[in-house]
Amino acid sequence: MLTIYFRPKDNRRQTKLKKLKCKKLIGEKTIMAIVELKNVSRVYTSGDHELKALDGVNLSLDEGKFVVILGPSGAGKSTLLNLLGGLDSPTSGTITVCGKDISTLTQNELADYRAETVGFVFQFYNLIPTLTVHENVTLVKEIVKNPLSATKMLEEVGLADHAKNFPSELSGGEQQRVSIARALAKNPKILLCDEPTGALDSATGVLVLKLLLKMAREYGKTIVIVTHNQNIAKMADTVIHVKNGKIVSSENQGNPVSADEIDW
Repeated sequence: MLTIYFRPKDNRRQTKLKKLKCKKLIGEKTIMAIVELKNVSRVYTSGDHELKALDGVNLSLDEGKFVVILGPSGAGKSTLLNLLGGLDSPTSGTITVCGKDISTLTQNELADYRAETVGFVFQFYNLIPTLTVHENVTLVKEIVKNPLSATKMLEEVGLADHAKNFPSELSGGEQQRVSIARALAKNPKILLCDEPTGALDSATGVLVLKLLLKMAREYGKTIVIVTHNQNIAKMADTVIHVKNGKIVSSENQGNPVSADEIDW
């Protein structure tokens, strides 16, 4: 099922996230700090039972980096992704994106944040089967004021010749590339990917990873991938391990490998 988050028509409070600059200065270098989590916890309750999905997480991500989050099932990876995407709110702590604490935003402001700042790529492509490839990508014009050209984004993912095809006429890898083109058409600062290669064969998975890496290297997008695949971490700038709702390690890699060097 495809979920589209439409922008509410209540314009009384408009965020200006797109105009915020994500810079912090360290010595003579300018570091692009796009995300900071401080003591973030997320607790779900059911009756008298409490489940602490995230427990006191502290994390900083720089702009334009390729980030991989690893951890077993139930570790808190998806909860972390949902919080970054404004799909959920923390029980405590702060989540700052480009200097704006998104944990204090109203529902209308969160809708603006999701529309303007983040893009989503899921394991299952969430394409609308009755729309063509081009129409699926063009959908973003319903939620952002100034989307990028759908034609241009399809060229970027190598699917310009498939614009008039329907999803059922594409391979799994091609459908995933359409979902990436749709996410990019919003021109987000951050692209959040939940197991983007999980349903793909190795050759197609490499193509998708190359595309995501290109978005970080050439376009300055911050790519955050949640995965069980330890090998994908080898190509990341930053590798984060999550276990039992806590970040147990966060490591910057000086010489990440290329997608072609990954063993599947």
